[in-house]
Amino acid sequence: MNRLCLILFGAPGSGKGTQAKLLKNTLGLPHISTGDMLRERVARRDELGLQVEKTLQAGALVPDATVNALVAERIEEPDCEPGFMLDGYPRTVSQAEILAGMLRAQAIATVVVHLKVDYNVIVARLAGRRQCPVCGALYSLSPNAPTVSEVCDYDGSTLVVRDDDREEVVTERMKGYDRQTTPVLEYFRASGFDVWEVDGAGAGGPQAIARLIQGMLKDKGYRN
Repeated sequence: MNRLCLILFGAPGSGKGTQAKLLKNTLGLPHISTGDMLRERVARRDELGLQVEKTLQAGALVPDATVNALVAERIEEPDCEPGFMLDGYPRTVSQAEILAGMLRAQAIATVVVHLKVDYNVIVARLAGRRQCPVCGALYSLSPNAPTVSEVCDYDGSTLVVRDDDREEVVTERMKGYDRQTTPVLEYFRASGFDVWEVDGAGAGGPQAIARLIQGMLKDKGYRN
């Protein structure tokens, strides 16, 4: 079976991270989240981390060169040998061009899954999202709510709203997405990559969406 790159594509809050976590074990592919990588860098409090933090808090996008370098380094790690899933990357045509070059150079089979979700649904999802400041676990008011309201199930910490989930920041993120990221789908289509449209708010919830993606990969010969 060829090495596979599965790109989970969609607006902030469309469910990319949830799908990656559901698909990780069944597909045997590591989940690479540029958002997680950037937050890890922020936590280091080094010069780059502070620059990234300022950018995220303003609702802007981190420069392409920074993100490209992080991704290129990550996909060369041993756990990515059978393939990998990308969540939150690429966000611009410039990033997509760099990624496409890397994928073609290594003959990596590539599928783009576009999770389509209505704007109002996305705003409601992000407004209801909470994170543990200690272990990083993510919750929502529904359906993935903590056992005790606003308290982490794992360590008892009080949950917080992430800076990039605040309403004013979400609005800026959506504007940035519409302006810079939407053309990436057209780039992938025009470049001959498989691009699949999937309803990210479909009946049956996240598990049903994950099963649908798995079935499509099998039907198209990307996975057994």
